[in-house]
Amino acid sequence: MAGMGVETVTGYTLSSGQPHESPQPDREKTGNGEDERMTAKVTVEDVKRVAELAHLELKPEETPRMLHDLNAILDYVAELNELDTTGVVPLAQVSELESGAGVGVLRADVVLPSLDRATVLAQAPETDQVFFKVPKVIER
Repeated sequence: MAGMGVETVTGYTLSSGQPHESPQPDREKTGNGEDERMTAKVTVEDVKRVAELAHLELKPEETPRMLHDLNAILDYVAELNELDTTGVVPLAQVSELESGAGVGVLRADVVLPSLDRATVLAQAPETDQVFFKVPKVIER
């Protein structure tokens, strides 16, 4: 990401467009020097920054709940990081999974005829006879 700064929130990198150092998350050390669990927590400032990046307007009473939820997610990720995944082959796609019979778990694609446009549009609450008319939901 040449020319693009990053911002780190408890070890997670977010694009911010501004140059920024990426500190390592705080971790507890075991007696033998190994990382045990992340201790870095999301702060109220982190929640506000993530909300800003996501174009969300959080009400003041929503911030503590979001703070709790984000920290719970990070704690769960730290718990998952403790699992021994030695010998587990990483997947690039879920579709690489196979059932016990050696056959892909996803259904095969089958070509089916499309629905008739006139029949479907006749059942719509509002249309211009070519497309569905829906209320505008995204404002920028």
